[in-house]
Amino acid sequence: MIKTYAFTVAERFTRYVQIDTQSDPQSNTIPSTTKQKDLSNLLVKELLEMGVSDAHLDEWGYVYGTISSNTDKKVPVICFCSHVDTAPDCTGANVKPIIHKNYDGKDIVLPDDNTQIIRTADHPYLLEKTGEDIITASGTSLLGADDKAGVAIIMDMANYLIAHPEIKHGTIKILFTPDEEIGRGVNKVDVKKLGADFGYTLDGGKRGSYTDETFSADGAVVTFHGVSAHPGYAKNKLVNALKVAGTFLDLLPKKEFSPETTESRDGFVHPVHIDGIAEMVKIELIIRDFNTAKLKQHRDRLEEFVKKAVAEYPGSSYTLEVKEQYRNMKEVLVNYPQIGEYVEEAMKRSDIHFHKESARGGTDGSRLSFMGLPCPDIFTGEMAFHGKHEYVSVQDMQKSVETLVNLVQVWEERS
Repeated sequence: MIKTYAFTVAERFTRYVQIDTQSDPQSNTIPSTTKQKDLSNLLVKELLEMGVSDAHLDEWGYVYGTISSNTDKKVPVICFCSHVDTAPDCTGANVKPIIHKNYDGKDIVLPDDNTQIIRTADHPYLLEKTGEDIITASGTSLLGADDKAGVAIIMDMANYLIAHPEIKHGTIKILFTPDEEIGRGVNKVDVKKLGADFGYTLDGGKRGSYTDETFSADGAVVTFHGVSAHPGYAKNKLVNALKVAGTFLDLLPKKEFSPETTESRDGFVHPVHIDGIAEMVKIELIIRDFNTAKLKQHRDRLEEFVKKAVAEYPGSSYTLEVKEQYRNMKEVLVNYPQIGEYVEEAMKRSDIHFHKESARGGTDGSRLSFMGLPCPDIFTGEMAFHGKHEYVSVQDMQKSVETLVNLVQVWEERS
């Protein structure tokens, strides 16, 4: 039946991406930027207009909504979740979405900056989308498919289910979060209020991908302390923390142990921010691995490089603080095999090839899984995220909507 549905996902998506929702890792507010609420308020308005009568935005920037069960069966409550913010890596202001209808398989030159070219040689998946409708930005910003594609997919799913009450399903919860891109996406989510048994984030890439494994992640802050002195009278007194920090960064391996030199199941340590003066420098790093036990090994190795740097500058010192960020969702999801089995069946009904992936990163689902809401990730079609070459296929988004409609039916049928 959904094959004859007039999908609204592309129209919604192009509207949503024009709203700047970039999050800010240096902000201490929740959400980190108030402009994220601009989209969230629109989503609440649209949900209410659809008939999701309890849709609302809370003080922290989270959107909650419920599609009530229409079956007599006792069906687990399922939550679908996406994030409204875009990454700090590239501007999300003045996004001009362009739909390349019936894409011809050639490199795409973005019109507002013709030096920005999405090349099929660099993006082989794009070439597979020949004949489909591809949405890009114009060359001066990211697109925001990560994760407004997911937002639009959930909204279109809700639109379809409310318009087609003959589709049997249990209670469905909708959750839109802020600040996922800066690692705070579920900091203030109220899991009890949400009231779901299982969840799915819509934040994946290629059609058919299903992610039930992510990195485990810690964040580290190394603080180097020097000794301040007037530079004109600094001999045998000044110890420059900036130089200690520079030595430390130079000691980090050039051919391994970093994101730019690893792939597959390799972990890494990655400096992401530095701030300081001659007296004191702080360096923020992220530590990642699929094997949670290896995080401590990476932390210990990191500290060895810190100690070597400090040893080269007598009088300097350091502190190292490590905090847990999220853990590999696989550790939870392995206990609930039906979550993935039902997705596989839903994709089969949608004529999609199902394939599991391991994400070299994390999603809101990583932390939600450890908060009592087992929550893997389903594809949206978003590709080349966090940069000006981001793109998404309209047909991929439509197939994701279809998958969700089939998925809620599978949960109902097998309850």
